[in-house]
Amino acid sequence: MNDVRMTWHGQRVSEAVAQAAVRGLRDGAEHLLTTANYTIPLETGDMMRSGVLDVDEERLEASVSYDTPYAVTQHEDTTLRHDPGRRAKWLEKTLNEERSKIQRYIEDKIKDALRG
Repeated sequence: MNDVRMTWHGQRVSEAVAQAAVRGLRDGAEHLLTTANYTIPLETGDMMRSGVLDVDEERLEASVSYDTPYAVTQHEDTTLRHDPGRRAKWLEKTLNEERSKIQRYIEDKIKDALRG
């Protein structure tokens, strides 16, 4: 009979997965921001340039937002007219369209960490 010894490094694995999840969240949020900017209503470019992302590493949450006085109105008011290819609800629609790709960013980073 052969003896098998194993050492469990649960804490290190948990930390590696959490760090990988943060990297994946950041990559996913960057993808969302970049992709949403392709359909954001565009006049001067100020609203597009105001786009930022944030990752809360403790809660493992990411957000993308735009910081102009008119960003909420431009996003929510579906009666406004926009140039061809530009649209209201650009951030929400892009998130729905890109959801699986964003999830893959997170999954891939975690898989890489577990292989490492």
